Amino acid sequence: MDAEILGGRMLDLLMKVRRTTALVGLSLLSAQTVQAETLSDALIGAFNHSGLLEQNRALLRAADEDVAIATASLRPILNFTGSLGRSFSRTSNTSSGLLVDQSSTTATIGIAMDLLIYDGGQTRYAIESAKENVLGTRARLLSLEQSVLLRAIQAFMNVRATTETVALRQSNVRLITQELRAARDRFEVGEITRTDVALAEARLASARSALAAAEGDLIRSHEEYRASVGHKPGNLRPPKNLPKTVNSVEKAKSIAVRGHPDMQAVQHDVAAADLNVARADAAMRGTVRLRGGLNRTQTPSANTSTNAGSLSLEATVPIYQGGRLSALHRQAMARRDAARSGLHITRHQIQQNVGNAFAQLRVSRASRDASERQIRAATVAFRGVREEAAVGSRTTLDVLNAEQELLDARSGLIGVQTNEFIAAYSALAAMGLLTAEHLNLPVQQYDPTAYYKLVKDAPARSVQGDKLDRVLRSLNKN
Repeated sequence: MDAEILGGRMLDLLMKVRRTTALVGLSLLSAQTVQAETLSDALIGAFNHSGLLEQNRALLRAADEDVAIATASLRPILNFTGSLGRSFSRTSNTSSGLLVDQSSTTATIGIAMDLLIYDGGQTRYAIESAKENVLGTRARLLSLEQSVLLRAIQAFMNVRATTETVALRQSNVRLITQELRAARDRFEVGEITRTDVALAEARLASARSALAAAEGDLIRSHEEYRASVGHKPGNLRPPKNLPKTVNSVEKAKSIAVRGHPDMQAVQHDVAAADLNVARADAAMRGTVRLRGGLNRTQTPSANTSTNAGSLSLEATVPIYQGGRLSALHRQAMARRDAARSGLHITRHQIQQNVGNAFAQLRVSRASRDASERQIRAATVAFRGVREEAAVGSRTTLDVLNAEQELLDARSGLIGVQTNEFIAAYSALAAMGLLTAEHLNLPVQQYDPTAYYKLVKDAPARSVQGDKLDRVLRSLNKN
């Protein structure tokens, strides 16, 4: 009879806890639905907040300027020149013994011109190499964008997981607290021993420890969310569907090898290295320059002025420079070989990352299915133990253990669901598709060609130069 009464009390207690938890959850949901934040909102925040993206956009603009710098070498170089000098002299007359001091001031102003006529193609190769570096920097910016978005996805899912875990742990602490009270009441009337009470106390201490750890994980996940997205997490709405990926791992690898930003960046590195080898070879061919100048010299003491001009065509052909040019050529070839090896390494690394990502995705899906089956089985077991306790064939500890089994199964499902979403987006990143454009995020896309088009021809102070200044001011405001 006592066991039956205990089972009835326990059943009523469990139902009350579940109803209370459900009502609290529904009230919180209705109060915060309007303020719910989706995964898309988090990605938009991360894209707009990221200082890493801003930093590397600035580095891309710096790489754009390398093209302008190389282009400027093919244009006339004009310099204003000026000098001011004073000369002194003393003349002695041996017959008269007189000393005559003389001095004069000379001022010269002029314009000097220097134009490269021929350099064996060095400058042309330098321009093309700079363009390849620009393309490689663009690809690396896109790769960084993937990292920023993946970090935001991980932060979003971890906040949701830790929030749900804390709710489960709080519910568990409440339930065990009620069970401990019931155990103490039964101990007072002599139905159970002190050992049973101690077991309940130990279980409550363990539950509180797990709750404290879950709350610590929640705080850390909030800080990571703030760092990656730019603001505190609110009520995060669970994503409805997993992102679409290809069915075949081999197809995914093919897509990644063709279009992954890291692969494209290394390909441009190889192209730039090839051009640098040709540039080092062209340096051995010599240069031809056209030099000229106009000068006006004024001597106030003599009240004279002189106008002069010069124009010359100068050729320079290296004969011996201590082996420097040959060393530079061998160095460029070695760096080209290193870039080609880097391309080989990157290709295999990308393929491995794709294989690992899809393997993790398959494991996560299988774990989710297993966890769902585990929850169904644990639910049946808990209900059975609870009913058996009502007729006296099970103890309080048996019910607590069954409840703990169900709690662990639900907690495990939270983890595997989180891992599944992260694995799916990691698979997209491994393929090179985790970008704002591919995800159709409603953000202001950064146009990497806008600045390049303005600077590639090395504009000076002109209408184009004024337009460039306006672009720079707008970038600084953003």
